[in-house]
Amino acid sequence: MSLPVEGRFPSLAGATGWLNSPPLDPEELRGKVVVVDFCTYTCINWLRTLSYVRAWWERYTEHGLVMIGVHTPEFSFEHDVDNVREALASMRVEYPMALDNDYAVWNAFANRYWPALYFIDAEGRIRHHRFGEGDEERSERVIQELLGEAGAEDVGTDLVLVDPTGPEVAADWDDLGSAETYLGSERGHGYTGPDRLPLNQWSLTGEWTAHPDRVSLDAPNGRIDFAFHARDVHLVMGPRERGTAIPFRVTIDGEPPAGASGTDIDADGAGSLVQPRMYQLVRQPGPIRDRVFSIEFMGSGAEAFAFTFG
Repeated sequence: MSLPVEGRFPSLAGATGWLNSPPLDPEELRGKVVVVDFCTYTCINWLRTLSYVRAWWERYTEHGLVMIGVHTPEFSFEHDVDNVREALASMRVEYPMALDNDYAVWNAFANRYWPALYFIDAEGRIRHHRFGEGDEERSERVIQELLGEAGAEDVGTDLVLVDPTGPEVAADWDDLGSAETYLGSERGHGYTGPDRLPLNQWSLTGEWTAHPDRVSLDAPNGRIDFAFHARDVHLVMGPRERGTAIPFRVTIDGEPPAGASGTDIDADGAGSLVQPRMYQLVRQPGPIRDRVFSIEFMGSGAEAFAFTFG
């Protein structure tokens, strides 16, 4: 396997904090193979790689691999260390995580993507990178190659087996006809009135306020509708006030989702908005066709940031 040198291991000194580890330094990691994984905890593209990243960390740590996550936030609530800590714990992320609230580590790597993997050899040189989802077999082969170069023994050539669940399951790319859609005034698009909802358009019913990165519900019984074509529907959302729980109900074409419910609702479509995070609301068994997703919040204070699909 040919792995050219792409650069040196940049500084991690700009991290604003660390979880699961004291601060790590590239010079102190000499002699170790390092994988740096840029993420933000609501990113569906990163979540769909997480089962592999966890499995690599679990398998290859004893052979000298150091896995480092870099959490560079997209949404305002992802700057809150308590939100990040709670979310990562629920995802069983136990490897070191640099908190990159100021984007200093992101900029040191000249990174532009979530997720992004950088593979660093024992001499502190970047030898490979992967931007976005997929190509997990080659990524693991790179880890094995770099560990072999570093003198690790009994690394093996077989690949990890993963059994992802919930939002970690790969997208149904063949039937994915809806794209990530932001709801705030700064990047939002596709908004239309509630009387007419073409495919990949969305609407609001009730008393809402548009902010640059989100829409916020000012009175109970507000609804968001989205005409979509996908197996999965996710919504990044949370309560305005920490510690509150806002009940909500999801329908598909006006009916309870039943067997098409996601992991964050029951078969009747009922759920509770408690933490700011990405909620998986729909997973259809098929066949996939154009449908209308609706979510109604029974209390005020709900904030919705972005839809993603799978």
